[in-house]
Amino acid sequence: MEIVKIIDNDKTKYMDLLLIADEQVNMIEKYLYRGEMFALCDDDVKAICIVTQEQAGVYEIKNIVTVPEYQRQGYGQHLISFIADYYKKSGNVLYVGTGDSPTTLNFYEKCGFVKSHIVKNFFIDNYDHPMYENRKQLVDMIYLKRHLSEKM
Repeated sequence: MEIVKIIDNDKTKYMDLLLIADEQVNMIEKYLYRGEMFALCDDDVKAICIVTQEQAGVYEIKNIVTVPEYQRQGYGQHLISFIADYYKKSGNVLYVGTGDSPTTLNFYEKCGFVKSHIVKNFFIDNYDHPMYENRKQLVDMIYLKRHLSEKM
């Protein structure tokens, strides 16, 4: 298993995979080229992640997705662990935003994140169609954070 950094020229070939985690192309395009993309490979791509620098020492996971047939096998957790170690050199905190889905929130909490803040009506204000996860409409963006100095 290895994690590789994807160069800008190759990022768009992963759009179909990115759309699993973020359903709207124009939203992905807002962070695709200003972020760094990483792919976890084990023979082939198992998971990808895009991380942006929001300000000095502050990074955000904008999109993380595991190829559907490889989900629930630890690839996402492994990729987040790598990301936290990678940005520890230059960062203090790593954020991730998600909808109010217990399954997803539990996943991030297992990865060392704690709830930080909420952006009200994010999904309603920023997407051109209603977003659902586990048959529940997503309304607010729930942000979680992880201090990069902490070990998991």
